[in-house]
Amino acid sequence: MKIKYILSTAIVLIISISLSAQLVSKDSINSLKQQKEALKIGKELNDKKLKLAALQNSVEKKTQEQQNAAQQAQNAASDNSTAANNLNGNVQDEKLAKQASKKANNAKNSANKARKAGKDLEKLNNNIEKLQKQIAEDESKLAAMPSLVAPPITITQQ
Repeated sequence: MKIKYILSTAIVLIISISLSAQLVSKDSINSLKQQKEALKIGKELNDKKLKLAALQNSVEKKTQEQQNAAQQAQNAASDNSTAANNLNGNVQDEKLAKQASKKANNAKNSANKARKAGKDLEKLNNNIEKLQKQIAEDESKLAAMPSLVAPPITITQQ
């Protein structure tokens, strides 16, 4: 008898709890989803801004590298020209021919390095520009979203 009484009390208690469960309105759910999306966009925006700052900090270094490579290429080309002029005076000299060949290879390598440094700098500037556009798009998306202040959540009893 006691077991039946305890079981019936437990069943009534479970049924009453399930009947009085609280429901959250659809508006509140939609509001929470919008807040979640706004937070996601805000996080991505902050990540992009950090990446942009890092890229902008590396511009000066890349510019210096490009200028140094261009100067080295110019020096190598000048050395090559001098070696070629020296060889022009004495065409049969193997030592001068070998020096001229080395200077020509150095000039070629320096020119390739300068070209690569220029392309790297251009690529960095393009990445910065692209990231700035993405940041502007994310900021406009975030501005178009409703504010992050949550409206009061309405809870209904059933």
